[in-house]
Amino acid sequence: MKYLKDETFMMDMDGSEDTQGSTRLLENLAEDLQQKLIELPAGSGALARADLLLELARAQLRLEKNDEAWDNAREAFDAFAQAARWEEAIQCCDALFAADRPESLAALGNGLWLAVTFPVDPELTVAMLQHVIDDTPPDSDGAAVAATAAHYVAEMRAPEGKERENLLFYTNQMLAAVARRHSDVHDQEAFERWFNKLELGDPAKFLPRLRNVVDVLVQDDWWVDRAAIQANLPVQ
Repeated sequence: MKYLKDETFMMDMDGSEDTQGSTRLLENLAEDLQQKLIELPAGSGALARADLLLELARAQLRLEKNDEAWDNAREAFDAFAQAARWEEAIQCCDALFAADRPESLAALGNGLWLAVTFPVDPELTVAMLQHVIDDTPPDSDGAAVAATAAHYVAEMRAPEGKERENLLFYTNQMLAAVARRHSDVHDQEAFERWFNKLELGDPAKFLPRLRNVVDVLVQDDWWVDRAAIQANLPVQ
């Protein structure tokens, strides 16, 4: 899994020398990316710059340079959104949420709306929904809605194969974990009662509730024209 795996990078290092070495590698990577941005040939286009900015933002996040990471990921988002490169735009939102700024909740909401609206990599959508769960109080129904939506997306979008099995296993575990923290659910019978009580079995009921969660995150800070996007979707 590329979006859901642990990417803390330095957390598992055995000693200070390993950590320092990894930090140097990240600093070198950031410097190299900054130089590439400076040396971009005229006429390269906004997307070539955006690709570098997103990669740079990720390196800066690992170096705990959150303000710089925010600025770079935000510029990249605008370029990707302008070009309707939605998967990359969502990745920018993921980085912006990780930057832990006051606007990061709006970034999560924008990214989540795009991740549910467009048929992007289902693992990326699940990762965005996992952020909602992690950032929601244990007794909130919003976490249950997010976990249910994650499992639904995995079932609907993931192609047959081992990756689908792994993703469905992950989303099943998400649901079980949310049920435990929400209502102290520990067995299948109790889970089914909880699931039915919250009306999580019908997409026509839980998807509108997910939209409410997104609206709370974003407030009025939308970065895309949702009406224009929806008007051009093949299925409305």
